[in-house]
Amino acid sequence: MYVKMSGRSLSKSRLGWWVVVLLFLVLVVELTSAAGYGAQCAANYEYYCPNCGGINVTNCLLCDGYSNTEETDAFCFNRRLFAPYNDDPKDPENYYVYLWRDIVATFVWFFAAGVATACGVGGGGIYVPLGILLLAFAPKPAAGLSQASIFGASLGGLALNIRDQNPHTDIKDPDDDSGKTYTRPVIDYDMALFLAPMEMAGAVLGVIILSLLPNWLYLFLAAIILAFTAYKTYKKWWSTRQKEMAKAAANDSTAALSMPTEPDPVTSEDSDKGNNEKYGSTDEQGKDKVEEGKAETKVYSAEQLQARKDLLEKDARQYPHEKLIALVILWIGLIILTFMKGGKGVESIVGITCESPWYGVLIAIQFVWTLGFAVVHGLKLPKIQKKKDDCGYPFTEDDVFWDNSKLRFYAFFTFVAGIVAGLIGIGGGMVLGPLMLVMGIHPRVSTATTGTMIVLTSSSVAVLFVTSGLVPWQYAVYFFCICLLGALIGKTKIDGYVKKTGKASVLIFLLATIIALATLGFVVLALTRLAALDWCFDGFKPFCVKSSEEENAACAVADAAARLLSFLA
Repeated sequence: MYVKMSGRSLSKSRLGWWVVVLLFLVLVVELTSAAGYGAQCAANYEYYCPNCGGINVTNCLLCDGYSNTEETDAFCFNRRLFAPYNDDPKDPENYYVYLWRDIVATFVWFFAAGVATACGVGGGGIYVPLGILLLAFAPKPAAGLSQASIFGASLGGLALNIRDQNPHTDIKDPDDDSGKTYTRPVIDYDMALFLAPMEMAGAVLGVIILSLLPNWLYLFLAAIILAFTAYKTYKKWWSTRQKEMAKAAANDSTAALSMPTEPDPVTSEDSDKGNNEKYGSTDEQGKDKVEEGKAETKVYSAEQLQARKDLLEKDARQYPHEKLIALVILWIGLIILTFMKGGKGVESIVGITCESPWYGVLIAIQFVWTLGFAVVHGLKLPKIQKKKDDCGYPFTEDDVFWDNSKLRFYAFFTFVAGIVAGLIGIGGGMVLGPLMLVMGIHPRVSTATTGTMIVLTSSSVAVLFVTSGLVPWQYAVYFFCICLLGALIGKTKIDGYVKKTGKASVLIFLLATIIALATLGFVVLALTRLAALDWCFDGFKPFCVKSSEEENAACAVADAAARLLSFLA
């Protein structure tokens, strides 16, 4: 059975409701911005920065070396992992009151990594809110720590998935009487090579949109999107669970019928006579039946039979080197462009800012690289599909029938999923994973494939955040290792349970629960931050935020004043 879907299956009424919701949110932003709330919010908060003899900044990310924020006393400090307790606000260099938070977060991150990796998501929807609420990081350092955590968890998942086999382990060549069976890797590399760059291209656009949104709108929009995704995933879990229960009941009935019973008091002659009357099994009728069956069976040439065998052998390779090399090339190009362009408050390694015309050029190159990569590998899929059709390839019920309409459908919705992922600031598995499940792909294949795609995106962004100094390197390395260990242990246990019981719905239920918890986290985060800002609703931000000339000027004046006072003393 092929998985066939059409882009027209998307309800126009639902799309209309989404447009209405977005227009309403835009109207609220415009009204609050016009009323001057944005200026009030920006002017209400300043933080003491120890640099340059002590200055005030509007954001501790502008305070080099002291990028963490203490909201109560409004000062910037340098945070270190498991440092000695020190609650003196006059000592920002050694300020540390977060020991219990770090300990609790260790256990939370460990278990979250195992569950998230088993479900094929990075866990960013959980790590970002908890990084702010539990670890008390500012939003951008929390996002950077989340990317390091996602990288560790997804890398652990990849280490397991790359050695694992497809759930269908008994694929047979119908014309091979030797009884040989075939299987495939659990990672669908062809799908990953097509969908991963499409998701990355969408994420580029999503990040651009994100830079324009005020924080409160970003958080509420993320909650709305994740709530809808959680609802759809719970529906998929329920339908899958119903099918599993029906299958289990059918197996029980079959087992009951196959139990030995007393022989019927019917002679063999009567039995044979009854069968002959029912099926018409005379010699002449039998010959007619065989001839009819031969007429209905398609006969393949020796070349087609050999082509079928070659395709089965090729698909059965656990480590397809050409596909793995292609994924590495995609990752190298992505990380080079990421470092050159910068992003999320991180400076470019070549000194390009959003004010430079080269910034737009690099964005265009990102689209060309990702979309071009997707087009090249996507166009190969219908050709491979035709070869398999021509030689009578034994498809499974979870296989996707690749044609031009299916390519357009997958490309469009994966690009949209990438936009949503970039907009929310997560790895993308929370959006793309449920999409694959709705399309009918086996849950284990879906989770393994999306997990592989997350490695490509999270690794480059995590390295960029850490090297920029936005995230304390001790925290990044520590939680990277915790998530790597949690993924290796947790995914092994969960996958073992699924294999033993055959209840793939467990993965779908866990995925839906993670998304629901992330939704709750974003709502709580939005409300708490708005309350801390006295319910100030700021408006849209400019696309390009210029460098902080005022802070630099204040720093220079304060530094000159400090030198003058020192000289006079």
